[in-house]
Amino acid sequence: MGNKYQYFKRDISWLSFNYRVLLEADNDRLPLYERINFISIYSSNLEEFYKIRVADHKAVASGVTEGSEESQQSAKVLLEEINREVNRQLEDRIHIYEKKIIPALRKNHVIFYQSRNVEPFHQQFVKDFFREEIFPYLQPVPVSKDKVISFLRDNRLYLAVRLFLKDTKKEDANHLQYFVMKLPYSKVPRFIELPKHGKYYYLMFIEDIIKANIGVIFPGYEVDCSYCIKISRDADIMIDDTISSVDLVEQVKKKIKKRKIGAICRFVYDRAMPDDFLDFLVDAFRIQREELVPGDKHLNLEDLRHLPNPSHSIPRMEKPVPMKLNRLNDKESIFSYVEKKDLLLYYPYHSFDHFIHFLYEAVHDPETREIMVTQYRVAENSAVINTLIAAAQNGKKVTVFVELKARFDEENNLATAEMMKAAGINIIYSIPGLKVHAKVALIRRRSFNGEKIHSYAYISTGNFNEKTATLYADCGLFTSNPVIVHDLTNLFRTLRGKENPKFTRLLVARFNLIPELNRLIDKEIELAEKGRGGRIILKMNALQDPIMIDRLYEASQRGVKIDLIVRGICCLIPGQEYSRNIRVTRIVDSFLEHARIWYFGNAGHPKVYLGSPDWMRRNLYRRIEAVVPVLDSELREEIVDMLHIQLSDNQKACFVDEKLNNIFKFKASAAPVRAQYTFYNYLKEKNETFL
Repeated sequence: MGNKYQYFKRDISWLSFNYRVLLEADNDRLPLYERINFISIYSSNLEEFYKIRVADHKAVASGVTEGSEESQQSAKVLLEEINREVNRQLEDRIHIYEKKIIPALRKNHVIFYQSRNVEPFHQQFVKDFFREEIFPYLQPVPVSKDKVISFLRDNRLYLAVRLFLKDTKKEDANHLQYFVMKLPYSKVPRFIELPKHGKYYYLMFIEDIIKANIGVIFPGYEVDCSYCIKISRDADIMIDDTISSVDLVEQVKKKIKKRKIGAICRFVYDRAMPDDFLDFLVDAFRIQREELVPGDKHLNLEDLRHLPNPSHSIPRMEKPVPMKLNRLNDKESIFSYVEKKDLLLYYPYHSFDHFIHFLYEAVHDPETREIMVTQYRVAENSAVINTLIAAAQNGKKVTVFVELKARFDEENNLATAEMMKAAGINIIYSIPGLKVHAKVALIRRRSFNGEKIHSYAYISTGNFNEKTATLYADCGLFTSNPVIVHDLTNLFRTLRGKENPKFTRLLVARFNLIPELNRLIDKEIELAEKGRGGRIILKMNALQDPIMIDRLYEASQRGVKIDLIVRGICCLIPGQEYSRNIRVTRIVDSFLEHARIWYFGNAGHPKVYLGSPDWMRRNLYRRIEAVVPVLDSELREEIVDMLHIQLSDNQKACFVDEKLNNIFKFKASAAPVRAQYTFYNYLKEKNETFL
């Protein structure tokens, strides 16, 4: 008998989220360059989606990945569904960009040379710029159907050119020749600023400058036509992580190199390209028809994040400035504060410098005995890593668990691990068969009364990355609670290979997390059935695990009121008989909502947790994740206020309905609530009370 419940398909749900990102570009209440940035984010998200998810499904559908006939057929059906939805969205993206963004730039006195001819007053500049800045880097490569003599690099923009000798006829197909050229915008910016004329500023794509001067590249030829193309390659590297750490390091190094030559999973082309030209390229580069994705004239719009603002008069979004906590005055040590009271930081509203200072204090404190940290994703030239290296050079014992399998950060993690090892830091690499996603730190030092060794824990929803801490909305808890620091000590022992750890307060995936979640849900069901108001609020990036979704369906049917604040993937279907008490809210705004926070009403005595896992199968069953209860009543109340502010958002929040539509909550008659900015002001007011 089949499951009585139903679920959204993971990838179709994700596409619904990414479409919500695109809708921000269509929001004329936003500053223009903020809208442009959302087109960039949408495009970048879609690129990664193809390189990972679509590439995986393609491997199953083609039989490259072993599977049953049924799984192959399911993958084919899903790929068709993905392509239909993506093509629909791309039509909207083209419309938003060409019909709304470009005219809006013109209204602000910025003209993009796109489909229009270059004005006479710019023609000499364009010629000179091409010859001096672009032409030296162009390398046309001939293309033939008979053999592949050109390798197309992943996510690089190429200009495909069709031409013929001047003394031959275009109609004679035998005389047609084909070339591709990689655009050199690692040497030259994608967007070129031209001299101002009158009140207008002018911008031009590098490919349009090349097209305007293409005769210079091919003397003696007539250029028939030229169009941009790009490919996406499979970037999901399969690692056998059951091997020793030494072998794993070598394997990861080899796999990173192979990522650059992964199988093609998407071929994007200018939809204006003639069919016979496209057919030639498909044959020449061995492209499968299902890999074709029609685009507009200008591809790789993720580059729009680098679009110049030549007039400097077009306003950008005024974003909250990360604040320093007044309660942490210059005279008081973070250690001394945390010995007395837990401390909760919300990024990017609070400055990540507080965490850096936490480590910095440990570096220079003669009482520090040991520093332990997990590393999943860190910034390049990371302040966190540099501080840990300084600690080791200062004679402190430092242990860092480095997750080598953090997708797209493998190379950076390898490099930083080698730097730390050279500085004397004890490096522990990935656990065989598991990925460590927990974001935790532990510092052991002699307490201020000098009587014993005291431990200070930090458990976060986000990475130890000072750059993303200005872009992602996360939170992190400092505590010296003896039970929690004992649990965290056990977690680090587990990472070193100790078996059968015991955790009392800390919830750790693959150990006590699922049993405790079930107990918490059961408690709310019991309260609801007794008429005592079962209540659950879950905030996360993704909800995909069918087992936990079924528990939420069950709780809904038995009277528990459930609010889900899920930014991305949500496989739970609202609006069904079995989910009538569940609302799904999605918030997309200036900062990427990244925090994982869980609230269980507990009959007026709420239990609140924060940590690293989403409710996905990989997080709950195949990773090491850490979740901490918020025990301080003041901090717990603060988190509850934040959740209620997010649920009250009527500017950037929308409901996700039973058809995966994003239904905006905006009401002109209601007082505006924009959660990210409202919560920042809430924190700012609280901070000012400590002046």
